[in-house]
Amino acid sequence: MTVLPEALAALEQEIIACRACPRLVAWREEVARVKRRAFRDQTYWGKPVPGFGDPNARILILGLAPGAHGSNRTGRMFTGDGSGDFLFPALFRAGLASQPYALDQQDGMTLRDVFITAICRCAPPANKPFLEEIRNCRPWLEAELALLEHMQGVVLLGKIAFDGWLGLPRCEGAKNIVQVFGHNRLYEPGNGLPWMLCSYHPSLQNTQTGKLTVSMFDEIWIRAKSMLR
Repeated sequence: MTVLPEALAALEQEIIACRACPRLVAWREEVARVKRRAFRDQTYWGKPVPGFGDPNARILILGLAPGAHGSNRTGRMFTGDGSGDFLFPALFRAGLASQPYALDQQDGMTLRDVFITAICRCAPPANKPFLEEIRNCRPWLEAELALLEHMQGVVLLGKIAFDGWLGLPRCEGAKNIVQVFGHNRLYEPGNGLPWMLCSYHPSLQNTQTGKLTVSMFDEIWIRAKSMLR
């Protein structure tokens, strides 16, 4: 597991302690208490999930929110559910992850040049956070970005991540340039802003229907790496 710089480790603890959204607090804790039958012998995380990855990452990966029985169970982004089962093999093939599987926080996974985080840190009912809840979470993303000093670009997994990114104060100047979400659509807004590469989210809804295929997803990471200085 990557040893984080002191400031990033401290931020993790602040995120984990957050209870700003009563609906999400109640839901994440109920899911952790009731559990899914397949995981009934496991202790669920049941708290906000901080980002994780390479502190010197040049690529930020931005998702939607923890899965109820994925990250809300394991305590690590995209770990323990179908989305992660699609994401991590792709990162491994691209040389951005040390292994093609993610099981829990003790599985030995390390990321290279990428940092994974999300618009919303708590598992939302039906995977649909309210706009107010996304706004409440925005300072955590801003704080992470302030500590990721080498970041050059962001891969946006899904339309909600796309909209959430454009909602950041730092992206105000990009809104007239960046308007349409589409898979493998690249934006370079300039003015010191990171480049933006859009991808369909690797949810089962997209991967099992063929909307997002392995080759389509691999193209994203090849293109993202080609953008690095």
